[in-house]
Amino acid sequence: MKRSFTGLTDKGLVRATNQDSHYLDSEGRFFILADGMGGHTGGEQASNLAVEVIKTYLDANWDVPSESDDLLEKAIYQANETILEDQNSHPERADMGTTIVIVMFRNGETWRAHVGDSRLYRLRKGNLEQITEDHTWISQAVSAGEISLEDAKQHPWRHVLSQCLGRKDLYEGIDIEKIEVESNDRFLLCSDGLTEEVAESLISKSLEESETLEEAAKILIEEAKKGGGSDNVTVIVIGVENDSTNK
Repeated sequence: MKRSFTGLTDKGLVRATNQDSHYLDSEGRFFILADGMGGHTGGEQASNLAVEVIKTYLDANWDVPSESDDLLEKAIYQANETILEDQNSHPERADMGTTIVIVMFRNGETWRAHVGDSRLYRLRKGNLEQITEDHTWISQAVSAGEISLEDAKQHPWRHVLSQCLGRKDLYEGIDIEKIEVESNDRFLLCSDGLTEEVAESLISKSLEESETLEEAAKILIEEAKKGGGSDNVTVIVIGVENDSTNK
């Protein structure tokens, strides 16, 4: 599949700093997005560390004969250990952590991995589907039937993460899965600064009707700011189409 891609980030209208980080591999092999938390310096440091460590690990081990899910898992574990080491060295950042969401195209397969509530969506033939499941208390409550989806959207605990990088029990909370890709699919990786402010119907419309990926990314950022811009917002948009010469 031939891949085109773009990414944008904005601190929004309320936050003084941007604690999101993202990376687009120049060869289109993998894409990473992280949303940090834990104070001004803590959140920024955690997301930067996660993206840098995962990027470096994937690049260094890309051609090693290993399963792709194992490669992703080890990259995320290494990022988590690096954040934990930084916490120990800098007590003022002891509470820092970060979400992570990754899409990887390798050996003719497409994989996704995530921890936290940054999301991956797939737009296919006009239908927008959330591929990841939020690692939040509220998502668990909805799945268990303890609260309705509508009530969850306004619940004061909707941002409470059940898992993130920067925790010793991360080994229980990494979701890694192979996903199917068809020609003309569009993928969106995003921080919750987008999904808190922009309805999925508008996300779908922006992805579908934009003539270019760059236009779609700009529209999504602007819509998040129109909605209030209460958080940092980062988006990565990927388009795929058939190309027999592309590996």
